[in-house]
Amino acid sequence: MIATRDAYGQTLLELGRENPKVVALDADLSGSTKTSLFAKEFPARFFNVGIAEANMVGMAAGLAAGGMIPFASTFAVFAAGRAFEQIRQSLAYPRMNVKVVATHGGITVGEDGGSHQSVEDLAIMRALPNMTVLCPADGPETTAAIRAAAAFHGPVYIRLGRSKVPTVFAGGCDFAIGRGATLREGTDLSFITTGLMTAQAIKAAGILAEEKISARVIHLGSIKPLDVDLVLRAARETGAIVTAEEHSVVGGLGSAVCEVLAEGHPVPVERVGLHDVFGQSGTAEELLVHYGLTAAHLVEAAERVLKRKA
Repeated sequence: MIATRDAYGQTLLELGRENPKVVALDADLSGSTKTSLFAKEFPARFFNVGIAEANMVGMAAGLAAGGMIPFASTFAVFAAGRAFEQIRQSLAYPRMNVKVVATHGGITVGEDGGSHQSVEDLAIMRALPNMTVLCPADGPETTAAIRAAAAFHGPVYIRLGRSKVPTVFAGGCDFAIGRGATLREGTDLSFITTGLMTAQAIKAAGILAEEKISARVIHLGSIKPLDVDLVLRAARETGAIVTAEEHSVVGGLGSAVCEVLAEGHPVPVERVGLHDVFGQSGTAEELLVHYGLTAAHLVEAAERVLKRKA
């Protein structure tokens, strides 16, 4: 178990050692976002802008224009919310080579409550032209995704979490922007998931196997660009899809998958996520149960979609 933000902090530190062009910016949350590791070793390449997310993004754009590779971090609710205009105008529109790494995404922020739980950031960022949007499942994939973002020239939004999550890619992660991963084969339906919901889907597939139901598990750490071929192949070969995300079903992974299926190969779909509501205060575990984001809820969604398939 490791929090994706911890994997980010360590990987950013390693990138700083490997490449002097890597710089980091934070909006007074470096202890939480884990950019503090980078700040301690490279104080001349770290900029704490204070509680001024918009200024942070503007500074990052300027650093990128000067040939640096900036990583700008804060909580997801502030990155996609308070700094949206600067991300749109100063990063996405001119295709600036800035990586926005937003931690504390989703409801598993926990006790901080709905005001600090970003459940719409993926939708906001996905709507921006030129923006790449990533949402890793665990520590190893976060490491690979951060490295892929550093090697990629252009703006990237990477959503990470606060809580420790199970390791899905224990054998290593061959991450590539725009490519998904089939973690379990299946023939009756497909789970298509992102972020921490992938671990829940693997559990759900195991429960369904005991009921003689064969469920494929596909993880999409890259939400934009989406692995269209993998999604369409799952639809053709299994005939039913359940999407799952720690995010609103409006505009996120579920919407992206449905857009692909509507134009390429329509099949029954169940979308698991927050249904147009904000989060609330509670422990991460309590909130996952409350909002229907557990393996048991995925099993129920699978059973519903199979009835519609028939």
